[in-house]
Amino acid sequence: MDKREVYGIIDAAGEELAALSDTIWGYAELAFRETRSAGALADALEREGFQVERGIAGIETAFLGRYGSGRPVIGILGEFDALSGLSQKAGTAVREALEPGGAGHGCGHNMFGVGSLAAAIGVKRYLESTGRSGTVVYYGTPGEEGGSGKAFMAREGAFDGLDAAVAWHPSDQNAVMTGSSLANVQVAYHFTGIAAHAAAAPHLGRSALDAVELMNMGVQFLREHIIPEARVHYAITNSGGFSPNVVQPEAEVLYLIRAPKNAQVQEIYERVTRIAKGAAMMTDTELTVDFYKACSNLIPNHTLEAVIEKNLAEAGLPDYTDADRAFAAEIQRSIANFSDPVAGLIAKAAAPEEKTMLSGHLGTAICDFFTPYHPSETAMPGSTDVGDVSWVCPTAQVNTACYAAGTPGHSWQLVAQGKAPLAHKAMLQAGKVLAGTVIDLLEDPALLDAAKREHAEAVGDGYRCPIPAGVKPRPMGAAR
Repeated sequence: MDKREVYGIIDAAGEELAALSDTIWGYAELAFRETRSAGALADALEREGFQVERGIAGIETAFLGRYGSGRPVIGILGEFDALSGLSQKAGTAVREALEPGGAGHGCGHNMFGVGSLAAAIGVKRYLESTGRSGTVVYYGTPGEEGGSGKAFMAREGAFDGLDAAVAWHPSDQNAVMTGSSLANVQVAYHFTGIAAHAAAAPHLGRSALDAVELMNMGVQFLREHIIPEARVHYAITNSGGFSPNVVQPEAEVLYLIRAPKNAQVQEIYERVTRIAKGAAMMTDTELTVDFYKACSNLIPNHTLEAVIEKNLAEAGLPDYTDADRAFAAEIQRSIANFSDPVAGLIAKAAAPEEKTMLSGHLGTAICDFFTPYHPSETAMPGSTDVGDVSWVCPTAQVNTACYAAGTPGHSWQLVAQGKAPLAHKAMLQAGKVLAGTVIDLLEDPALLDAAKREHAEAVGDGYRCPIPAGVKPRPMGAAR
């Protein structure tokens, strides 16, 4: 069986896979609450003949499906969690929530999990047909959005024994993902004070809200004295109530701290915590530090990225229709302060021939071309828990254009496109790219050897999970 036959298998399952993606889009479950989404994907793996293990790494919604025997063992990562506050009707370029305040798939993870499933099915059929030695393992990885599910799974050894891992992510471009990402830590600081009548007896009160505000002010001054690549975000999650005439006895602030390397994040986290302790001392309140999660910076593997690039070209682009382009153009018109991503690519391009090629796509509704690949070590401005997998084994990823050019991530416009024909086509395209990449790794041991040598040099002393022992994965706001 060759890759073209594998592509045919994925295409033949296209309607069923699209329906599964749409079902998960409708579930729109938040981190570590994705019981129906995880169940639907695990059930699909079982129907395909995979050996499924549910509730792995101590996480109810984490699972894996294994097929084959012997080495190499290649992992395919799948995500399926949604984002809060992004409920949106599908197929419209007008903001209209399905459920006011509800969740929505604003990062395309309904497609992510199913596109990876398509790849796993294709590789499974290839192994069946050829009898070749090798094992494919689909990983259902919950809680990427604010939960770092893969980091918890890596801490528990879920990815140990993999020779390599591949993944993808919905995007507005067709591109090899290259470069690093920002490591991060997410921690809540809870202050406990004493309530009192704010007019009659303020001297008897100890304001937890004062502590939060002083902490935030202290961190504001800290920002000048940390590396410029770092980012420190916060949200006041409990302001102590709605009565200004009561000294607030409880208050909490949630911090997300990012930097290019794990060690840099750890240093900044310790400094932020000392500021919190100082705020508690100044206000005579009690401080509780509640560590939610962390994730590592991504270790790029250019050997695997080159294999991804080859397979992106081999799989080709979807057949974009006039209807696809018309809906994408509608979405673009709905985006405030729209910025053409092609203009950004042209600005970065060094080679004249790249600038010429890209200039021909200015103003396009869909990025119907392959973004030129240039291996990079630069950290993207965001974070991903794929980083923790990349510390355990060589890992590479691809983007496919699932939505209109210039669609902002984590937006209602992205949710609105999550069930569109374009999304389905690009999801299957990603499945073909990943399946082809895995097949190349199964057929050419030299590729894996080269990827492993690169990985060993990059990770040095190896992986240390940034999440302390004893910290358990949980939804935001849930008790420890």
